Amino acid sequence: MHSYWFHIGAFPVRSYSTVFALAFLLGLGITLYFAKTKGNPGDAEHWWSLGPLCLVGGILGARFWQVFFFDWGYYSQYPGQIIQIWNGGLSIQGGIIGALIAAIIYLVRKKLSFFHFADIATPGILLGQSIGRDADFMNGSAYGAPTHQNFGVLFPADTLARQQYGNQPLWPAVIWEAQVDIVLMALLFVLLQRKKGWPRGFAFVYYLIVYNICRFFLEMLRGDSPRGVFGWDAAQWTALATVLVGVILAIWVFRKSKQKTPLGL
Repeated sequence: MHSYWFHIGAFPVRSYSTVFALAFLLGLGITLYFAKTKGNPGDAEHWWSLGPLCLVGGILGARFWQVFFFDWGYYSQYPGQIIQIWNGGLSIQGGIIGALIAAIIYLVRKKLSFFHFADIATPGILLGQSIGRDADFMNGSAYGAPTHQNFGVLFPADTLARQQYGNQPLWPAVIWEAQVDIVLMALLFVLLQRKKGWPRGFAFVYYLIVYNICRFFLEMLRGDSPRGVFGWDAAQWTALATVLVGVILAIWVFRKSKQKTPLGL
């Protein structure tokens, strides 16, 4: 874990910011690849417009979710920290919601199919999330609870994890989540080999349901978020709500959609 790669004079080059940027660029890159190879003519051009909008919407949504749902107890005491996103504190779930809102506004204005573009974006979302978790780990801003065993991650002395739990091994929750994202992306590619194909929207609802089920259980190992009713944290409540939305959308997709997802790999 290294919060800084190096300094240029007094300016720190942060690992969180650079890995986060890499996550976005690679996620957008794989999305552009599928837009060009599997999408309709002109899809890639739309993604060049959608990419920056989703980035801005995602950052705003990620910070909003982190500040007001995940860690308001801290930010209410230190409001000056709210805008300091370079120190970490971006919620993946909030980022997806913010990016979706930005994308929906664009697609509605252009009269384009939401599920068509959402399917194309799904592999890139999973890849970007996985790399984004590497940014969290490098920054030491997302961490697990104590394992109470001779196993786990020992965070450096200058990290929030060490300040909270001391010299205790912690569950590698964010590392496992990064690995789960890659497994889910690979499983999606396998499912897309189905000869009969899948209805448009399948890839996206698969992501909403399966990722958030995994996220719900992985959150049980996290130690950096306050817990409320049932001992669940905000990420678990968000995951549960998203799974319910995903199931409703899946029912609609399988009943109503007559077109196939463009990701017929």
